[in-house]
Amino acid sequence: MRRETQNVLLVLLGGALLKIGINGDYLRYVKPSQQVWVIAGGAVMAALGAIAIVRDLVARGRTGDGHHHHLARSAWLLVVPVLAVFLVAPPALGSDSVTRTEARAPAQSQAVFPPLPAGDVIPLSLTDFVTRAGWDSGGSLNGRTVRLTGFVTHTGDSVLLARMVITCCAADAYPLKVRMLGPAGYPDDTWLDVTGQVVPGTATKANRFTPEFTVLSANRIPQPADPYED
Repeated sequence: MRRETQNVLLVLLGGALLKIGINGDYLRYVKPSQQVWVIAGGAVMAALGAIAIVRDLVARGRTGDGHHHHLARSAWLLVVPVLAVFLVAPPALGSDSVTRTEARAPAQSQAVFPPLPAGDVIPLSLTDFVTRAGWDSGGSLNGRTVRLTGFVTHTGDSVLLARMVITCCAADAYPLKVRMLGPAGYPDDTWLDVTGQVVPGTATKANRFTPEFTVLSANRIPQPADPYED
């Protein structure tokens, strides 16, 4: 690869990282805590590429080289995927990833969990809900109305509310799922706020700890800025 191509790629890739780090699109790939590293990495790459381009231009001027150097067609092809990242950010992982990725529930043993706070409707993450449904021997969810947020996906005749969980980045994402009893007609990847109650005893090893959830209300919402749980 020619130096000119390397320098252009550095500037473009650095610019792409800066773009997604500043406008929030980085949340489709990594956890919020990684923003500073995305921006710093992009700034360093763009600066290195720009410095190298300026240095080459200065050196060329000193030697009196007036010839024009053009990138080969094959070199330009290497720029295309970088431009794609710069111009078009792919969507966050959704229902298609749920069907292709094996569900995993947090590793736990049976235990008595702390009681839920007082209130008519308790907001919970899907991680907390699934963990309590599968491993809380004290039944802290039983009879309590909770609010969950996630996107719709379908498996056979089941309508599921799901959320992708990441430890570091989208590459290690896995889904948590709740089987909803009641709502129908929502297409895949529709984001919902749902309220309802767990069906006790339905989260088992046989169904990969996917509890059933009797839905009392469901409201469409926009996709959250951070679509993942951690």
